[in-house]
Amino acid sequence: MRDLARSGVFPDSDCVHPVEGHKNRPMRARRFASLSAGAAAAVCVAALVVTDGAVAAPLPGGLGPCVGSACPGKYPPVNNQDYAGRDNGINVYVGGEFQVREAAAEAEGRVVVLGDFDMAKRAGASAIYNVGIAGVGSRVPPPDGADFLTTGGDISVAADQRLLADGGVVRHAGTVTGTVTGKLERDPDAAKPYVGLREDLRVASKCYAREGTTPRPATGMAVNQGYRTLFTGDGKSALQVFTVDFDLTGGTGGMQGIEFEGIPAGATILVNMVGAARTINTYTGDLNDQDPLNKLRERLLWNFPDATQVKIAGGAQFQGSVLIGEPGSTATVTASGMNGRFFTTGSLVHTSEATGGGGQEFHAYPFNGDLPECGSTPTMTPSSSTSSSSSSSSSTSPTSTSSSSTTTSSSTTSSSSTTTSSTSTSPTSTTSTSVTSTSTTPTSTTTSSSQTSTSSTSSSSSGSATSSSPTSSSATTSSSSGSTSSGSTSPTTTSSTSSTTPGPGVTVSTTPGQPGATTPGGGPSDGGPLASTGSEVRGLLAPGLFLLLLGGALVAFTIRSRRRET
Repeated sequence: MRDLARSGVFPDSDCVHPVEGHKNRPMRARRFASLSAGAAAAVCVAALVVTDGAVAAPLPGGLGPCVGSACPGKYPPVNNQDYAGRDNGINVYVGGEFQVREAAAEAEGRVVVLGDFDMAKRAGASAIYNVGIAGVGSRVPPPDGADFLTTGGDISVAADQRLLADGGVVRHAGTVTGTVTGKLERDPDAAKPYVGLREDLRVASKCYAREGTTPRPATGMAVNQGYRTLFTGDGKSALQVFTVDFDLTGGTGGMQGIEFEGIPAGATILVNMVGAARTINTYTGDLNDQDPLNKLRERLLWNFPDATQVKIAGGAQFQGSVLIGEPGSTATVTASGMNGRFFTTGSLVHTSEATGGGGQEFHAYPFNGDLPECGSTPTMTPSSSTSSSSSSSSSTSPTSTSSSSTTTSSSTTSSSSTTTSSTSTSPTSTTSTSVTSTSTTPTSTTTSSSQTSTSSTSSSSSGSATSSSPTSSSATTSSSSGSTSSGSTSPTTTSSTSSTTPGPGVTVSTTPGQPGATTPGGGPSDGGPLASTGSEVRGLLAPGLFLLLLGGALVAFTIRSRRRET
């Protein structure tokens, strides 16, 4: 029996012929080696495809993401419930003037204006405009005591109207006229930490649209079909780039839909709206985050690198963040709701249509996309040059040069309720200290009463308008176009500072009124690997390398075994 077992007559026997066993071992090893090598190759190829050799970068100054320890894990839809978290990041940045007109209602989140803030709504509309905390929005306001509104110029509120910033600080460099609530802080350097962002945003906007003078290669196509504009991506790229040289409106200028397809999960969408004047008028986007466009909100950026006139309108909740790079521009926003960051180097008019309803609102939602790495290093330390913001779309900001020094100001509290005089001066004691080798960001210690504010608002966001029937007008296909020169002159801001600009990841001293902020925007300033799905891929590279090494070792073992056989 033992001899029969050894000869292989009984293959199921526990006794295996040593020669057969020797032959099976290399066969199993070769099979395992092939599987391991194949798996390793697949993982490594996938890792190389998703990294695509690109580098992710945020907006200048760390603008975009939520800032602070109280950020929500997931932002809720537009609502009027309890606070879902706190966000110390800038939600609205205006390089020129901010005007509130007609029946606009509120701007949720932190608002920074380098020029004047002017509020003069139409008679019969709600007399209130909220900043910082909104009655209806993401319900992720700034922390109590943070700077809800910062201006480098004056604040003017029309008679019988009120600007509400309850629970926060209104930090202003100029005078205050009219009724303003919240804690008012007169600070000649109020906007100083944010002056450099204007030039950084201008450069970034141009860079996102063009590599030098060449339009940035598009990964997809946009086609205006009349009743909608359809964006079709390539289905794989980490950064989905579209170049649009037409307005997103219906055939007669009315509202149309906005749809995206072929967008990988987690990808960043960059829409470059090129041309001297651009309009978006849409009914796409809703309050309850049921519209497909809502799901792209936090990684969608609408970039206007050239336009001196920008209008965003429609009866919907507009989705995505906006960047306007022309300092001489004027943006007019009449959309029912803006859901995302809004950064313009020019001026902003928040208003309503003359024949439409009111209640237009900015809602605080972050931008978490991975954008192209642009060559210039963003200004991390604020410039000391004076910002003279343009009051019209064709004005030119003068050049100013001054030296910067680190100052620590301890401001006494000023009035917190209403001010009707043209000047609101709060005595400040300022001590000047010498600049060390670190940054020159002015720091300010403000003791503010952190009272929970209940902002009253008489209006809420309107629902989505219904679509008009598809009138199949001739389709306009997007094509790459060169830059359109505008009549405005970009401002030149020159600063002389004795500090050194920190590199990526270096913490800069806290800006006035912003606990925990590390840069003017308060967010990260360094980049990382850019995956085609927008996710980190280093976790794939490690097991891929391990499997590759293991497969190679097994192949070597197999070859050696076969040599022994022969």
